[in-house]
Amino acid sequence: MGAEVVSESFMPDVIGIIGSALLIFAYFLLQKGSLKGDGWGYLWMNLIAASMILYSLLFHWNTASFIIEIFWIGISIYGMWRRLKKKDDIVYKEEI
Repeated sequence: MGAEVVSESFMPDVIGIIGSALLIFAYFLLQKGSLKGDGWGYLWMNLIAASMILYSLLFHWNTASFIIEIFWIGISIYGMWRRLKKKDDIVYKEEI
């Protein structure tokens, strides 16, 4: 029975740890100047990392962390929407 409990929580933990590492790596690349804050790479890395952490929280609940990750995902999606809108504005201006 103890081995089942460990195996059930193992994969969510691994996914959450990978998500945390991805989030830290994205922030490092941003600070290093390798990524732009509104660049697709940074936006996708943040969205994927926050989603992975959120998944792990479904197995090991923490309300404060859940709230942070929901906002992180929402802000990442907002950044993607702004990026797409900015691209549409540029195309529209070029057509005029």
